[in-house]
Amino acid sequence: MRNILYKLVIILGALLLFSCNMRKDTEKEQSPTTFTGQDGEIRLVVLDPGHFHASLLQKFPQRQVNDTVHVYAPEGNELDQYLESIESYNQRPENPTNWQIVLYAGKDYLEKMIEEKNGNVVILAGNNRKKTEYIFQSLNAGFNVLSDKPMAINKENFNLLKEAFNSADAHGSYLLDVMTERNEIINTLTRKLVNRKELFGELQAGTPDNPGIAMESVHHYYKEVSGNTLVRPAWFYDVEQQGEGIADVSVHLIDLINWQCFPDQIIDYTNDVQMTAASHWPTKLTLQDFSRSTKMNAFPDFLQKYINNSVLEVYGNGKIDYQVKGKNISMTVLWNYEAPKGGGDTYNGLIRGTNASIEITQDQSVNYIKELFIQKEKSFDEQTFDSNIVKAVTDLQASYPYVSAEKVAEGRYKIIAPLEFRKGHEDYFGMVAEKYFGYLVNRDMPEWEISNTITKYYITTTALEMAKNINHPESHNN
Repeated sequence: MRNILYKLVIILGALLLFSCNMRKDTEKEQSPTTFTGQDGEIRLVVLDPGHFHASLLQKFPQRQVNDTVHVYAPEGNELDQYLESIESYNQRPENPTNWQIVLYAGKDYLEKMIEEKNGNVVILAGNNRKKTEYIFQSLNAGFNVLSDKPMAINKENFNLLKEAFNSADAHGSYLLDVMTERNEIINTLTRKLVNRKELFGELQAGTPDNPGIAMESVHHYYKEVSGNTLVRPAWFYDVEQQGEGIADVSVHLIDLINWQCFPDQIIDYTNDVQMTAASHWPTKLTLQDFSRSTKMNAFPDFLQKYINNSVLEVYGNGKIDYQVKGKNISMTVLWNYEAPKGGGDTYNGLIRGTNASIEITQDQSVNYIKELFIQKEKSFDEQTFDSNIVKAVTDLQASYPYVSAEKVAEGRYKIIAPLEFRKGHEDYFGMVAEKYFGYLVNRDMPEWEISNTITKYYITTTALEMAKNINHPESHNN
């Protein structure tokens, strides 16, 4: 009997030890990855890459990123285009990449990714209807997530996104959206000039009819990327999958406003934001336009509800009026079919200060090249203004030695950043990734980055609800 009891004690002890070891292993698997900045420690997982931005994040190699990349996606043209882009980067003669793609293509791709957990950072760029769920599931599984915008295109998405940020916090993971436009030199200079109080003064509050900040962004459905015609997936023209213009492109504009005019400030949408008005209207495309962009010879069934008299109506255009901390802001997003000759996507903005106003111009008057101007307020002394410009440019030259200023009229200067020193749009993706990887290593993502991201999507999704209620009250169910 004693021998039997002894054996039972040994067995129970072994089981207890095994259970403890299993728990430790599970805790290790679920704990956040520790990043040190060592070569190859970032192990990318690319999930359902349906947008060319997914491959752009891999266009330029970074030593911290492992060459082996796991891809989980459904079979189809979007996956094929992503793989072709990656292969072109590997085969290019200058600065080739060395990506080794490990592919799983099947209907259960999301479940397989979570089950296998072959990486520590998920890259998302694709169908926006699925994206918020992808973000939430990835964070719940313990991944970090770097996501293309928009991360939410409706109120349901917005509520899930807030839960996703809570999950990221619980898991010690980081979620960041790819805000490329902060790296564009004109936008960077704007931020620095707006925050030189002796030059700019204080941000004017303005009124809804004459806001302190006004921005307009124009995009085009038919365009070229990396020298090739961009083939749009058909779902890109379905606002329930891609998102309307005010739920998509507006994210960049709101981000720039927060970053430039309220730098390093936490913006709480429950206290600091007041929505004023919103509207939207469609861009009309013929079947020929659609076919030229998608390489499809007919409108698919899921787009039939948007077709009126054989013309596809896409609600890519919109206007949002709102306030942040009492400052009136207006932004307009337009989607045209094709850019005028010599032109492309454009961005124009006005930020009004009590001493001077900052103007960003990208239209025919400047040959569609984004340029930066400073206009003195009438009541401000011109000699003092001139002196402040000299001081500002001198300070800027410490970091940007190529920057200069030219007086183009009384009380008006052009801040010159020569084209040869400007990076291209595709370069910004690598810069965002590098910044994000730095957050992973240093564990120093600022609190405002999180709160302001949530605020961005509150503004866009609330504006969408407002526009729908105004334009289509009979069909709006929320």
